[in-house]
Amino acid sequence: MQVRERWTKFGIKHAAVVISGTELARQIHREIQRDVEELVAHGNMRPHLGVILVGDDPASHTYVKNKTRAATILGISSDTVVRPSSVSQEELLELIDKMNRDWRVSGLLVQLPLPDHINERAVCNAIAPEKDVDGFHIVNIGKLCLDQRSMVPATPAAVWEMIKRAGIETVGKNVLVAGRSKNVGMPIAMLLHTDRNHERPGAFWVRLMSSGYKGLQSVPRKHP
Repeated sequence: MQVRERWTKFGIKHAAVVISGTELARQIHREIQRDVEELVAHGNMRPHLGVILVGDDPASHTYVKNKTRAATILGISSDTVVRPSSVSQEELLELIDKMNRDWRVSGLLVQLPLPDHINERAVCNAIAPEKDVDGFHIVNIGKLCLDQRSMVPATPAAVWEMIKRAGIETVGKNVLVAGRSKNVGMPIAMLLHTDRNHERPGAFWVRLMSSGYKGLQSVPRKHP
């Protein structure tokens, strides 16, 4: 972590904190590896990630490959079920239900995007909330908005972890989030409204800025 001084147009000096995500990732990897091995050493089942990949989109295949490789590094087993882009929504939902009921599957994700004939929201809501590692199920989204413990989408969770480990206080601060997507921007804004201890309010003012919108959407909160 580095601290750099910056000056505003009014001549006010602020300290900008530059966080090394790579170094934090290494640290978190070591912690998870240790936790997984300790879990298994106590007679528990090794965590297992189930992945469903639909179609032959190169980017999706790369994402899945990276996710399963990361799981292996962390000591988590995984398997990927591949279905053609012509798969019906009914067949996909049946497969999800089967993996929901499989006690060997600890976490489940369906790689997005999906073919146009499949309703992504129906698919996300079909995954059991407790196995929903992407945090896209409507129950997990609702709990996140209500500041209850839930599965949090990966990118927002990573941003929050970086802020927390860097010791950056967000309570009572004004925060700008560049982007307001449902998977990244909005969840980050929700996390910044809390301290994740479910007791105190978080940031005083969170602003969501979209690249396609000339302005800011502001969500005010009372100052703690």
